[in-house]
Amino acid sequence: MADKLIPATILTGFLGSGKTTLLKRVLTEAHGQKIAVIENEFGEENIDNDILVSDTNEQIMQLSNGCVCCTIREDLRATLSLLAERRRKGELHFERVVIETTGLADPGPVAQTFFMDDEIAESYLLDSVLTLVDAKHANEQLDNRQEARLQIGFADQIFISKTDLVDEASVEALQHRIRHMNPRAQQQKVHFGEVSLAKVFDLKGFNLNTTLEIDPDFLTVQGHGHDHDHPGHDHGHEGHDHGPGEACDHPHHHAHDDDVKSFAFKSDKPFSPTKLEDFLGAIVQVYGPKMLRYKGVLWMKGSDKKVIFQGVHQMMGSDLGPKWAPGEKKSSKMVFIGIDLPKEILLQGLEGCLV
Repeated sequence: MADKLIPATILTGFLGSGKTTLLKRVLTEAHGQKIAVIENEFGEENIDNDILVSDTNEQIMQLSNGCVCCTIREDLRATLSLLAERRRKGELHFERVVIETTGLADPGPVAQTFFMDDEIAESYLLDSVLTLVDAKHANEQLDNRQEARLQIGFADQIFISKTDLVDEASVEALQHRIRHMNPRAQQQKVHFGEVSLAKVFDLKGFNLNTTLEIDPDFLTVQGHGHDHDHPGHDHGHEGHDHGPGEACDHPHHHAHDDDVKSFAFKSDKPFSPTKLEDFLGAIVQVYGPKMLRYKGVLWMKGSDKKVIFQGVHQMMGSDLGPKWAPGEKKSSKMVFIGIDLPKEILLQGLEGCLV
């Protein structure tokens, strides 16, 4: 295909978290870049459209009929397909697409659309899922709405807005809580959508790259001085920024036993490719709907290259990375983010796939 793939960004976040403000800013600041915006909001929210249309000359295609999660595959697929076709014919000019989901949507099906449909996969590259979190109302939303927790679990990048309305301890507690749910996502405090474009676009959150972007403390802290009931990997504390073996001393934290959680697996032994493939295949059959994002950089027996894999729900893909460098210590690292995933079953199962 002559055309480069069109990068796509999914912008999500709970009602009132500032998505429209951020979007407006991005559109007005897009330094010569033309951006196609696909919106999906309910009823009254459509007034946002007038603001966007009048301020910029973007072509906005409204997804009608309600919620993006139920109608997503067809609606979004058709819209993306039409946009790509009109771009090929020269009727529309745009460099990238931003999909703004409703505040009530699970971004999963939106992300899956980019992998499930060949035509879409040939035209678009899913760049990242950005989630906006309102510091003032986040705890209540995370307590009461699973969609809000899903949006955190899916994120590659999290922007925390309205931090000026709450005290610093509350912001820290919120960041800590979010890190438990998703240690992969970078967190950043933002004021009223003032974010540089470099932090919004081309984040390559879905790239199968060789670095597993996890909060570095997440892997080092896993399992130091904790219960080692299996040699070779760490059943640790999930995604923390306190020292090895220390208790989690955040008073706010233990009030929240969120259903969206993350855990990591590490091993210095190679995987058996067939065993791992069978195991992961079986796991996504059973738990796929509850698996939000999972990623790994793996040492496979018989391969001199790193194997990089990632998935969204039931869609899983892997790729050969660069060769292991001479003298480089070979190991595997994986992180799973999902809803009430059976951590022990997964960790023991992975352990059983090692050579």
